[in-house]
Amino acid sequence: MSDQSAQPIRFLLNGEARSVSGQPATTTLLRYLRETERLTGTKEGCAEGDCGACTVLISENDGNGGLKRRPVNACIQFLPAMNGRAIETVEKLGSHRGADGADALREAMVEGHASQCGFCTPGFVVQLFSAWDGGKLTDRQAVKDQISGNLCRCTGYGPIIDAGETLAKLPKPDTLGEDLALAKRLGDIQNGAIFRYEAESSGGPQLWFAPENVDDLADIYGAHPDATLVAGATDVGLWVTKQHRDLSVLIDISKVRDLQMIEERLGVLYFGAGVTHTEALETLADIHPDLGEMMRRFAGAQIRNAGTVGGNIANGSPIGDLPPCLIALGARLYLRKGEDMRVLDLERFFVEYGKQDRAPGEFVVALEVPRLEDDQRYFAHKISKRFDSDISAVMAAFRLTFDGELVSEARLAFGGMAGVPKRASHAEAVLCGRPFDAVAVRDAQAALAEDFRPLTDMRASSEYRLKAAQNLLERFRLELTAERPARIAGFETGEARGTA
Repeated sequence: MSDQSAQPIRFLLNGEARSVSGQPATTTLLRYLRETERLTGTKEGCAEGDCGACTVLISENDGNGGLKRRPVNACIQFLPAMNGRAIETVEKLGSHRGADGADALREAMVEGHASQCGFCTPGFVVQLFSAWDGGKLTDRQAVKDQISGNLCRCTGYGPIIDAGETLAKLPKPDTLGEDLALAKRLGDIQNGAIFRYEAESSGGPQLWFAPENVDDLADIYGAHPDATLVAGATDVGLWVTKQHRDLSVLIDISKVRDLQMIEERLGVLYFGAGVTHTEALETLADIHPDLGEMMRRFAGAQIRNAGTVGGNIANGSPIGDLPPCLIALGARLYLRKGEDMRVLDLERFFVEYGKQDRAPGEFVVALEVPRLEDDQRYFAHKISKRFDSDISAVMAAFRLTFDGELVSEARLAFGGMAGVPKRASHAEAVLCGRPFDAVAVRDAQAALAEDFRPLTDMRASSEYRLKAAQNLLERFRLELTAERPARIAGFETGEARGTA
């Protein structure tokens, strides 16, 4: 393992170098910006990554001499995670990078009357600028998708979307020269293979580690098995901002390159645990359109830019959107402790509420996801109170394998129906060996009441959850019935919905 002497947090803030010591390791970036730097354009709204008022741009080297830039929520990002990165706030857009582009954005917002009380405006401005700069404002729907993680309490969405459409018609700002210069400056402030930060908080001493390879990660986690792993902090950040937990040792895995791969081997996809949802979206959508649609609705763009595939699994939430989708596909999990690696069916990772099959010092390395075969059909659908950027009440994902007209295998996975993401074994048994018709679906719907006794909470009642789960089975049947002529012919031609 490389030298682990304590170091300051070194980063660039709006183009200026910073070296910070003494701040608690769980200081949020937002708090630092507002209270220490007095950059108050970045606002605090929800303190949980939901409203987007705190949106800033984070840049880092992409490993190929260029930059990877992404908008994130500053309210749940911890300050030590900024080490070796560059931060750009709304103040920067008006005075430095891409000034011509910033002028165009300001004009679009002003001329379109896209700001009312103004509180949310900085977050919208940063998010729109990032999406425009990244070529993602292709049409009106794309504008809506890009600002789905930004909330306007004045309900001024129409003019804001209009401003985004105006930007979409303009050439994006030319920032290549500045970006290359920034990438070089970031290369000059790297701290080595392992970044270690020490500080005092109100709860006592804190340690922060940020390794860059998986072997160092295994060593550090082995030495500190009770440490908290942090990837995008989209969950852990709330432990601090909402639950006020004291975290003494944190290990940041966001720079471990070995965890950021997406590979395909013989029809099987492998996702490193550190792959963000944004990075995974296109590949998951290629498995099946329903997966792409689910990922489009997975939180907002800022959360997708920070949250990871491995984190969504490892936190063990019973309402995580990805696990049911992946369980239905027959995904497997790779876990490592020290030098030892083991492989586990994803569904077996979730033991009971708040408990996963993961030993102290053991961490998720990768996820293995098979593509669909020609004789398989897939369905995934999320039910939530708010269409965009909301937590699921029920998440359902199904994969049926057919032998002619008969179901030879059924995998029905649900989130929000139990203390863990779970398969509906009774309903699966009812479907096997039968045509997937109205009679079989009615029997499977009845069997779901044996598989689940959902809880009632603020998102949905037990009765609603069970009825919604049953109705989703019927929805799947109706979708397959609508495509039946193509499905029968498509087993050989690959023309059917959901074929690989």
